[in-house]
Amino acid sequence: MENHFAPFTNNQGERYLRMVKVQQKISGCFISMKGAEIYCRVHSYLSSCIKNIFGVGESLKKLFVETGKWPDFIMQQIQI
Repeated sequence: MENHFAPFTNNQGERYLRMVKVQQKISGCFISMKGAEIYCRVHSYLSSCIKNIFGVGESLKKLFVETGKWPDFIMQQIQI
């Protein structure tokens, strides 16, 4: 009650799942299990970058243009 920075609701997990369900509704389904895994992996990477104040463009550039370099916050988590 005293922490004014705490979110009003605790549905962050539901927000992440919502985009997967929207993708399923648009296309009907994922064509293969591999395609679903790739979609979830990319979605997870981008949502982690957004939570750590990285832009989507900056995150994709760092991953693909800079020959597979991960953002610093991911490297710190891997080393822990």
